[in-house]
Amino acid sequence: MTSEPLSLKEIEDRLAELPGWALDDDRITRSYRLASHFAAAALVVHIARTQDELDHHAETTLGYDIVGLSVHTHGAGGAVTERDFELARRVEELAPLHGAE
Repeated sequence: MTSEPLSLKEIEDRLAELPGWALDDDRITRSYRLASHFAAAALVVHIARTQDELDHHAETTLGYDIVGLSVHTHGAGGAVTERDFELARRVEELAPLHGAE
């Protein structure tokens, strides 16, 4: 998977396929609301495992019932790359398993 920076058009096209994700400065971001703090913490653990599998890590925040992600590729000078979208797609697959909205 490439770590080349994506153009704004490429980012917008990929975001169109990931409802809830947005471009915020130089990162793609998303927040999920869950039923409880325990559910949110479980989602964070599942995301952490996925990040380790991909060897690509987002800034992840855990609130009471909210999980937030913010991701870009450090190795590409902090730009958004296909690696970021692969992580986002994987998280989108996991989130419903934890009841995330």
